[in-house]
Parts: sequence; C-alpha cells; structure tokens
Amino acid sequence: MRVVTRKGEIFQARLRHQWPHHVAISADKVRGHKNYDVVHTFAEAFSVAPRTFWVHRDDLDFVVFCFAKPEDAQAFSEQFGGERLAAPLVIDDL
Repeated sequence: MRVVTRKGEIFQARLRHQWPHHVAISADKVRGHKNYDVVHTFAEAFSVAPRTFWVHRDDLDFVVFCFAKPEDAQAFSEQFGGERLAAPLVIDDL
C-alpha cells in the first residue's frame, strides 16, 4: 500500500517527539472566529506546534495543543483552563 502525504505535513510521531507537552481544552473554547483567534494568537507566543488535533472523551470534544516547552504548556493550560495530558492519545487531525 502506498502512503500519500502532503508537502510539509507533520506526522504524529514527529508531533510527539518535537512537541511532547500536550494540553487539551474544550472545543467550545476554540469555536467561532473570535475564540479561535484569541486562543491561537495566545498559543503562537509560545513554542506551539503548527497543528492541533481532536480528542473525544466522555462524550466531550477537546482540541489538543502541543508545546515544545513544559512551561509554555503550563501557561497555556492556566490561561484557558486546559488539562495537561501525560501521554498523547489516539488523535484525529484537525
């Protein structure tokens, strides 16, 4: 089977390796243009990965942001009431 990739695509393994500090926030906090801009602008000031992913748990949807530095993940988590994830979960691309 041939795997087709897009130029510049970041695979899960690279995401886990380069940005190992993951923070899940409620998908509701990212919905809508205003919310999206606020959250992503804040994250971009830190060592955030260029992509996010979805996690579905307990009938709720979360968007996971990945950071290279633990202190950046902590600051983001505190700002948006996020949950630090100990280990990456099975992910769906966003």
